[in-house]
Amino acid sequence: MSTQARVRSRELRNARAAAELRRKKRNRIVAAAGGLVIVGLVIAIVVALVNAAGAGSQGGTRARGGGAAPAIATAGGALAVGDAAAPVKLEVYLDYMCPFCGRFEQANSAELDRMLAEGTARLELYPMSFLDKMSSGTEYSTRAANAVATVADRAPGRVMAFNTALFANQPEEGSDGLTDAEIAELARGAGVPQGVVDLFDDRIFESWVATSTTAVFETGIQGTPTVKVDGEVFQGDLYSTGPLSTAVTAAATAAKGQ
Repeated sequence: MSTQARVRSRELRNARAAAELRRKKRNRIVAAAGGLVIVGLVIAIVVALVNAAGAGSQGGTRARGGGAAPAIATAGGALAVGDAAAPVKLEVYLDYMCPFCGRFEQANSAELDRMLAEGTARLELYPMSFLDKMSSGTEYSTRAANAVATVADRAPGRVMAFNTALFANQPEEGSDGLTDAEIAELARGAGVPQGVVDLFDDRIFESWVATSTTAVFETGIQGTPTVKVDGEVFQGDLYSTGPLSTAVTAAATAAKGQ
């Protein structure tokens, strides 16, 4: 082989070696870039999961019920209290910020307890939250209704006592409403176990309250208090003791005579 041919052959080998070196270097860069993309995706997913978990544990950003319903809730959004076999169904629609509901409770609370105890009536209680706008942004109606729903779910025998306590200590419409601590104290005073009271802050039934409130208005209810006796709106005096009891007694007598 001539000197020129040897030189040319050497140059060709060197060129091939250089090309191979460039190819390997390029492959390493591509692989590294791909690895960085994968690592970046993994980090992003981990950060998102951590942030989601952190949000669920901080006050004010906790999960709010996801539509869970209390154990004694009806399909229509009420809390069923009393003997299901009682002859008269009594429906009471209320908001814990509503002053007229407070007047109704003051006049009829003891009578409701009596009719439930005697088995004359079964109660469907609708705790609503449409007056949240009247509590200076604290959502008092929702907080109170959620607390009642929580008691209904975990300690149903204390619902009426707690309901009475909330109205006996009802805040003025337009105020901040009771604090969470004050609601909890009233619940304990009404005989609600501490373990149940501790669940109030979890707001388990907040979504249920909102959904039920919307559903109630969709049925044609226009305000609170509204009371129905066996499905018919009671047109008598809601703010004096006696008229509602008389209507329920009459309905019970009629039902027994059928």
